[in-house]
Amino acid sequence: MNLDVIMALRNIWRNPRRSVLTVLAIAFACLLLVFMLSFQFGSYETLINSSVTIHTGHLQVQNTGYGDNPDIRKVISRPETVVATLRNMQPVQAVSPRCQAFALVSSRDRTLGTMVVGIDPTLEAEVSSLEDLIREGAYLTRPGPDRQLAGALAGRLLARNLQVVPGDEITLLGQGRDGSVAATVLEVRGIYASGLEEFDRQTLHIPLRTFQEVFFMDNAVHSVVVLADELNSVHGIKAALEENFAEQSNLVVLSWDEIQPGLKQAITLDLISGGIFYIILVLVVAFSILNTFLMTILERTREFGIMMAMGVKPGRLIRLVLLESVSMTLIGVFLGIGAGCLVTLYFQAQGIYLGGAHELLEQFGISGRIHPRLSLLSVSLGPGLVFGITFVSALYPALKVRKLSPVQAMTAV
Repeated sequence: MNLDVIMALRNIWRNPRRSVLTVLAIAFACLLLVFMLSFQFGSYETLINSSVTIHTGHLQVQNTGYGDNPDIRKVISRPETVVATLRNMQPVQAVSPRCQAFALVSSRDRTLGTMVVGIDPTLEAEVSSLEDLIREGAYLTRPGPDRQLAGALAGRLLARNLQVVPGDEITLLGQGRDGSVAATVLEVRGIYASGLEEFDRQTLHIPLRTFQEVFFMDNAVHSVVVLADELNSVHGIKAALEENFAEQSNLVVLSWDEIQPGLKQAITLDLISGGIFYIILVLVVAFSILNTFLMTILERTREFGIMMAMGVKPGRLIRLVLLESVSMTLIGVFLGIGAGCLVTLYFQAQGIYLGGAHELLEQFGISGRIHPRLSLLSVSLGPGLVFGITFVSALYPALKVRKLSPVQAMTAV
């Protein structure tokens, strides 16, 4: 082993109490950063998955321009081809076609404008949590020839505004794809509550086949919703779909962050606010490191003066002091990463119970437990920041050695 490294390691433990406290401060900061970053990433994934499974899905295939201008005539004319392509892709968990159009919905006493969404009841249950959000009545079934009225699912706020309950009849009036009048009578089968006020106030779900008949859609749909097996697969699926649909200029693939930019902005804002806290934490640790090495330089001034008088160059002394700081920091960083990974893996398996919010979240299809997600980013980002800032903070006391005069240093008390 290099002589300078041996000397640096020995010098670290000349004052064991101070060295242990410094190492523990670094280790605690790294542990906290690994766990908190993993917790944040895990909560973001839970939030995203819960949000997309309520309505949007991880991805959607649409007609070009439909997202900016949802015209009923901008359709996917052959959805079966798109669905077949998606089902052959390994990361895709479920697929469901949808139609939607704006229409007037009337109960006995009230009329409201609402967004009518046509869904395949069986396939929709695989891509969304709509079936689990039913609070009154029952979920939709495929319309059969023995039923006079098709069923409908109304949001909690929409049902309250229309003053309807399961079993009541409502009238739907809109414009078909061909410009003709689209009208029918529906029976409210169920009322759902997603926790998203705008969604619960403005959305009515009906069977896809009923929608296509009433709005004269033939077999066309407006979007094909995709649920990925995990969040990390979304961009890979999107890239593969864009390659498959390269020759079809009328189709576009949108990921969840393009469909819900507000959700992405909220996550970014939370990440920035968390980052400010983490930087403050690291700065506190950096000042403790700065104080430790300033004390070290002051205590060893006479020693440095003697070494310089014996012919040791200031550059070597600087290197020795930096080796001491790097060694101490690395010991703390690795201890913190190890402890942080153990704590995070435990809670990743067990989850963190949210107490009083548990029952409230479960009403909206969100688990009452948050599972931190350990990743290379959460393990490396925080400790890397700690190492970088502590190294920079150790430069100042190390560079002070260069200004020492051997004679003055040897006479220092």
